[in-house]
Amino acid sequence: MAEADLSAGTVEYLDTGGEGPVVVLLHGVAMDGSLWRNVVEPLRSDVRCVVPTLPLGGHRRPMRPDADLSVAGVARLVAEFLDRLDLRDVTLVMSDWGGALALVSEGRDERIGRLVITSCEAFDNFPPGVPGRNLYASAKLPGGIGLAFKLLKLKPMRRLPVTWGWMTKRPVPHEVMDAWFTPLWTSGEIRRDLRKYVLGVPPKSELLGWAEKLRDFDRPALVVWAAEDKVMPPEHGRRLAELLPEGRLVEIEDSYTLIPEDRPAELSTHIRSFVLDDGGASSRSRDRGED
Repeated sequence: MAEADLSAGTVEYLDTGGEGPVVVLLHGVAMDGSLWRNVVEPLRSDVRCVVPTLPLGGHRRPMRPDADLSVAGVARLVAEFLDRLDLRDVTLVMSDWGGALALVSEGRDERIGRLVITSCEAFDNFPPGVPGRNLYASAKLPGGIGLAFKLLKLKPMRRLPVTWGWMTKRPVPHEVMDAWFTPLWTSGEIRRDLRKYVLGVPPKSELLGWAEKLRDFDRPALVVWAAEDKVMPPEHGRRLAELLPEGRLVEIEDSYTLIPEDRPAELSTHIRSFVLDDGGASSRSRDRGED
């Protein structure tokens, strides 16, 4: 893992290197870059994959106590990360976490050449669905974040709808989830960082404004949504694709929110095709993913 020293603190990241197009892949809350492990492997021969671990609870290096870790603050941290590594014409891929949409709204998208939005927070679905509301309620209580994740040491708890049960159709390997949750189990500073993020959701009007600003993103965009998503409404994927001037929609069958876990091979195929073959296509289409 490499490290980037940013204004909020040190962010760890994986960089596969190479001369191919740059694809930056972003994960969601209480995960790390390993969410993309089964997508990066088939992509790395063709593209340079850069996978930061964002300060969303799965990070191992606490941020500075005064860091702005609101949803918009973490989005600005992504923009700073792209600047620090001097990455250009990036294909930015997001899953679960939708805060990166703020980069377009704030005009910080100059380094983004293409956008891939997989099932994620959008419109006013912040925090998302039943698990998001459960985490938000926990964050408002003293010690609530610690208790919520301590319960996830009990493996059956991980498949409940209020926790991770609706995030994937197939259980995430326990060793992967253990690695995701260990920083929250062991560090009060990491729990502090996550609490700041969870409670840092902007007003509904601002969230809806982020979506509307996607009308100004005039570069190629691919929306990949889980057709059976129970946390991120499939209708949101369709609406996002309609808002984006160069938007295209692919719906993935047999998957919940975390497509990188449920259908990594299919997702990597769509990303590769979008980046290498038809990323510049301007015609809007509605494609349903196939096995």
